[in-house]
Amino acid sequence: MSIAYLAQEAAEVSGSGYGAIGYGLAAIGPGIGIGIVVGKTIEGVARQPEMAGQLRTLMFLGIAFTEALALIGIVAGFIF
Repeated sequence: MSIAYLAQEAAEVSGSGYGAIGYGLAAIGPGIGIGIVVGKTIEGVARQPEMAGQLRTLMFLGIAFTEALALIGIVAGFIF
């Protein structure tokens, strides 16, 4: 077997959907993070209802930052 043939086979194997699997695994972290952020916000509102407006604002900021991780994951999948 020649090196060119092996390189061609490696290129075909590495490009067959592993990026989708990698992004699926990368999306688990932000999904769990958003669940924790929303759950803790609900818990905080249940403890102090008068802070609901401020907690909601902080929740949306936390969700935005956590969701940015998922977007970074999909961009990294396209780059690599």
